[in-house]
Amino acid sequence: MSRAGNRGGAPVGLVTDLGPVEASAVLTFRSWSDGPSGRQSVLRQFEQSLGKDHGHAALEAFSELAKLCTRHGRRPLMRHELACQCLGADESCFANLIAEAAEGDPEDAMLIATLLVRADMAPCLAALARDVGLALKRMSLRSRKASVTLGTTVH
Repeated sequence: MSRAGNRGGAPVGLVTDLGPVEASAVLTFRSWSDGPSGRQSVLRQFEQSLGKDHGHAALEAFSELAKLCTRHGRRPLMRHELACQCLGADESCFANLIAEAAEGDPEDAMLIATLLVRADMAPCLAALARDVGLALKRMSLRSRKASVTLGTTVH
């Protein structure tokens, strides 16, 4: 593969350097991309954290987000293996889209969306990213709350 063709997979950092929403977005993207077993894993995680109804809604939003990226993407998104600690350029862009949308910054989310999909599809992608990002944010907050409740010391 040419250097230009592999640019989206180029490491730009580490997953461990990301915030919880961004890291969850990357790991969910990787799991989802692994096929049916990965998608079942994503559903289980969503349902365990958000409950059956909200978990299923989060899965539907993520599914539509992935389909939109696949059908209308500027090019296929590159990803690293699930256990890889590297953060690829495309993964970083994807994670930032979801985080910006979840934080309520629609202009930045739209700008990032245009890097991933055709301009006419960017509003749809940004809206789905908001829904996914808010679900991942709720999951992160619940996880942190459970850690504090269990008496885990955070340094």
